[in-house]
Amino acid sequence: MRFASFNVGGRDSFGIISEDEGVIDLGKRLGQGSLLELLRSDSVEAARRFRQEMPDYSLSDVRLRMPVQGGEKIICVGINYPEREEEYKGDLNRGAYPNLFVRFPSSFAAPGEAIIRPKVSDQLDYEGEVVLVMGTPGRHIPRDKANEHIAAITAGNEGTVRDWVKHGTKNITQGKNFERSGSLGPWISTRDEADPSQDITVTTRVNGETRQNDSTKNMFWPFEELISYISTFTTLLPGDLIFTGTPVGAGAHMSPPRYLVPGDLVEVEVQGVGTLQNRVRDEK
Repeated sequence: MRFASFNVGGRDSFGIISEDEGVIDLGKRLGQGSLLELLRSDSVEAARRFRQEMPDYSLSDVRLRMPVQGGEKIICVGINYPEREEEYKGDLNRGAYPNLFVRFPSSFAAPGEAIIRPKVSDQLDYEGEVVLVMGTPGRHIPRDKANEHIAAITAGNEGTVRDWVKHGTKNITQGKNFERSGSLGPWISTRDEADPSQDITVTTRVNGETRQNDSTKNMFWPFEELISYISTFTTLLPGDLIFTGTPVGAGAHMSPPRYLVPGDLVEVEVQGVGTLQNRVRDEK
């Protein structure tokens, strides 16, 4: 199933995206206020009985919001595709453990909203990624049980302000957290729709030009290893998000670099999910 969060007529709700891309309003059917509540109450399967009902709205009737809002953690993985080491020209190596950092919810725009190039930099870059949405909570999760803790996957643009990730010798936080520099969505796809145990393709296009294209089968650290490692030091909770890394092809590593400019259309397509679209505009 595909679940989305949306606003219609000034009211926030969430629901199922039907096969014909209608919207079945679960908020009014279940009496729950958000998709996060659905995940926390372990009611995803209970919602399945509504999937054949007539949609309440078409997609054009609603304004999509970030699919999962209010989760406790957004954890991101850096340099998780082999070719990316070549982009960094030997400055970074795979190492024994994943490279991790965190992002704030305010650093992401909703589907269809503008992503913002900040006034202090002209080096806004795209990073298309597969994003895990956690379901069952867990700590010290073994690898062979890790995929059972994934509720769904979605698409993310882990937008980065490149010059600001270099302000500190080991600190990239500021370059990863400019407000609305990235995006998430357009909805989440549960495991029956997008199986995390299978290879998943992620593709990024800018103005229709393919810039990134790779499969999760090539990642250094597959989903189960990431979940097992991360859950060693923190309890993963329903609604937590894990950005699993971006393939080769980011604009910063082209010659010359090709950063995003106002008016650019960034599309991140994840197999089994769909396409996340955002245009770029300058900060006012």
